[in-house]
Amino acid sequence: MSLIYKNEKYLFIILLIISLAIWGGLIVGTAGIVLVYIASFFLFYLFAQAGFISYLKGTAVEITPEQFPDLHKHISECCQKLELPKVPDAYLLHADGAFNALATRFLGRNFIVLFSDVVDALEAHPDALNFYIGHEIGHIKRNHLLWGPVVAPAAFLPLIGAAYSRAREYTCDRHGLAACHNPDSAPLGLAALAAGGNRWRTINIDRYVLQTRNSSGFWMSLHELISDYPWLTKRVAAVQTLAKGNEPKQPARHPIAWLLALFVPRLGVGGGAGSGIVTIAVIGILAAIAVPAYQDYTTRAKLSQAVSEARIAANAVTAYYQTNKSLPQTLEQAGYAPLYIPQGVQPISLDANTGSIRIIIDIPAHLGNTIELVPSIDDNKQIVWRCGSSNLDSKLLPVDCRD
Repeated sequence: MSLIYKNEKYLFIILLIISLAIWGGLIVGTAGIVLVYIASFFLFYLFAQAGFISYLKGTAVEITPEQFPDLHKHISECCQKLELPKVPDAYLLHADGAFNALATRFLGRNFIVLFSDVVDALEAHPDALNFYIGHEIGHIKRNHLLWGPVVAPAAFLPLIGAAYSRAREYTCDRHGLAACHNPDSAPLGLAALAAGGNRWRTINIDRYVLQTRNSSGFWMSLHELISDYPWLTKRVAAVQTLAKGNEPKQPARHPIAWLLALFVPRLGVGGGAGSGIVTIAVIGILAAIAVPAYQDYTTRAKLSQAVSEARIAANAVTAYYQTNKSLPQTLEQAGYAPLYIPQGVQPISLDANTGSIRIIIDIPAHLGNTIELVPSIDDNKQIVWRCGSSNLDSKLLPVDCRD
């Protein structure tokens, strides 16, 4: 497994080239005056960062071999596994219930700040704590903190700036995974961020990963494209797949979301308030074109998901028939348990007399319309299913359900 997410290097090179061109243009175009402003900004940054580091040293608890030796051992072992030569200064901070961590840099020294609520939540799963620590070490190992100011001019560009930020998070998740003794512990390190200090212990990781299906929709695609962080469901899915020795494949994003995101500059996590205003303006301009197409797209997506679920039910009925030589009275009798029913679709039902499996739609524009999977017996005495609808526009149906 590579510790670097596949897109991070390419995005960094693009940002670096653009940023160096911008820096060079500013220096030449202003006859060097811009350097005065850069120096002023650096002094302001230095003052603000000094205040934060002073707060850490005066408030948080420094993690040392004598103070919280268990945490210090975790950090040291993670640094060794990730081949970070020097163990960074580390602090434990009570952050009023916040579930996070951070890495920072001040005058050439690296710092890791662990939030106490996360550490407490993972106390019973120390290997999951390694993921949490390894993620922050990843930021230091990859010099994200050092290069950040250099690529800052291009980091505000639409799409690419936020994409690089998300790529860094995926890279650091890989470092967190590599820091774990047992790869299966890695998803647990993210589960606490999703469900909180107590409930995460009973979270069903597989079910949580299934929520990535929602990320292909327009709104979720758009807000991820303008955000500095991937959706947590996708991060957990990626780590879970990597833990099994496979490379993750993320769901595709909505094509119109890519178009709109081109008009939204990167202004921070979630795009920021300014990005939100720009987004609303662009959507208003393109609504007459985008909305009808989007409605058809979401309807087709939901019906496709519903038909896929119905085919699982049909397989259960087929298996029951092959064993008992008769049709079941209910889907439950056939051994079918619903896995995923999209919003706007009623639970899948079985007609005990004909064996047909019916999908009833609750989407307002198509309320009460149905899709049916109708069984028949072929020459080999096997059930064959035919999918279709008598009252839905064929363009909304999956290809294999069209006449």
